[in-house]
Amino acid sequence: MALLEQLGYLEQPHTSAGRIPTFSGYRIYIDRIMQKNSLSSEEIDRLDSMLGETENLTEELIIQSASKALAELTQCAAVVSSSAPKYSVISKVEVIPTGKRLYVILLITSNGSIKNKACRLEFDLSHEQLDYFTQFIEENLQGVSVEELSDDRLNNLVEALGTYMMTLSPLVQGIYELSKGLLQEELTVSGERNLLSCNELDKMDVIRFMEHKSELEGILSDSFSGIHVMFSEENDQFVIGNSSMIVSNYQKGDKKVGSLGIIGPMRLDYAKIIPYIEYFSNKISNLISDDKEADRKEDDNE
Repeated sequence: MALLEQLGYLEQPHTSAGRIPTFSGYRIYIDRIMQKNSLSSEEIDRLDSMLGETENLTEELIIQSASKALAELTQCAAVVSSSAPKYSVISKVEVIPTGKRLYVILLITSNGSIKNKACRLEFDLSHEQLDYFTQFIEENLQGVSVEELSDDRLNNLVEALGTYMMTLSPLVQGIYELSKGLLQEELTVSGERNLLSCNELDKMDVIRFMEHKSELEGILSDSFSGIHVMFSEENDQFVIGNSSMIVSNYQKGDKKVGSLGIIGPMRLDYAKIIPYIEYFSNKISNLISDDKEADRKEDDNE
């Protein structure tokens, strides 16, 4: 024990306390010593039941269900980073009147992402103008890759509106802005209350984290494979002291499209929690990759 403390793997927070692992101690345990638990068939059934029925769910709802289940299982905060894959295409665009000169643009992509944006115009649109725009979008954007909506393509679309340019160009601009938002990494966190009830974490640190969650995007967008365990003492981007984050990538086909994991205190049962994260990330990958394969077969049949 004394040798481990001398090597920096154990510490004694105060005189009356026992020795506990430092982040260096946890690091060597995870990297060299730990043996992950194997999930039993009963545990797998439990995880599947927590995920719920996924057959008719969009990708976003599947990932959201996994995130909530993970937060409940671990009593930590679950974190998800996701972006629309570059090969996703525009499936549908709707323009919905919601008030005087106010319209909502609804953009749906092939991977199940749904985005909307309010757009105020200078004039109310007639039924004829709305019908024209709907047909115009179907002919020019339906089936187009999200990442193909460049500035040049936007300008060409606006010019192609012809006599409708002045009236309808703000709607084209709105679609362009929605497509760019889809390509940005999105970060969602569930179960933050679990962190507030954790005595090992400073409450003010947790509150600061809740106010600045976007700072984690840089960590989650880093390229890594498999399970990645990070400690607050190893990364300046962490705002919660004495904490750890365990994340794993999930994929669509052979493309990484996001990360799933948890944030909690440094003292965790890593051997138990890591298999949960691996299972859910693999499950998500399989489900959304199956959807992609099904879409491809449907297109081939057409």
